[in-house]
Amino acid sequence: IPDSGHKYYLQFTTEDYRTGEDAGSCLATVLYPKTKSPPVVNIKCTDTKDQKQIQEEDNRLYQKIRRQTKPITGNNIPDSYGNIEPALEPVWALAVAGSSYMMWEKSTENLGYFMAQVKSVKQWIRKDNFIEFDYTVLLHEIPTQEIISCHMRLTWLPGHPLKVKYFCSSENQRLEDGSGMESGSAAGILDERGANF
Repeated sequence: IPDSGHKYYLQFTTEDYRTGEDAGSCLATVLYPKTKSPPVVNIKCTDTKDQKQIQEEDNRLYQKIRRQTKPITGNNIPDSYGNIEPALEPVWALAVAGSSYMMWEKSTENLGYFMAQVKSVKQWIRKDNFIEFDYTVLLHEIPTQEIISCHMRLTWLPGHPLKVKYFCSSENQRLEDGSGMESGSAAGILDERGANF
């Protein structure tokens, strides 16, 4: 598009990252502006799971985290052999969902990212029903092969938008808000306090 950037039309299928099962199909347009700003994405997806099933999975994940008697902490998820302790799988699921906001905002036509590892995670105990975690995650940058360390604070309650604030070591420590605008599912792929890191 003249003076705007390149626009791409995509058709793709999605899968449950844990089970590998078909999760639906999507049509999307992606515009990479000429200015250094996040891509503009319009997407429509057809889910193979119904909303009730997605909500039930979210609630199971949420209850698993809420049942913990002390704050959850962890390091190196997955470990150097690619293993994730079963008790830390919910924390990993939230990290996958939260880091997707960072990867979307940082991506350009020539650079892409995927989350390589959760270096550390710590749960914050709140007085309300939201759950909140501080993460240090490592993003793998493609094609440079660089590993970028990012700090992410994530807040979530089923039925509410995931809230993510982050900064990455390669960005002069500036705080970014990568939060979603719509209610999302943490099981399939948060009110914020405006906390500083």
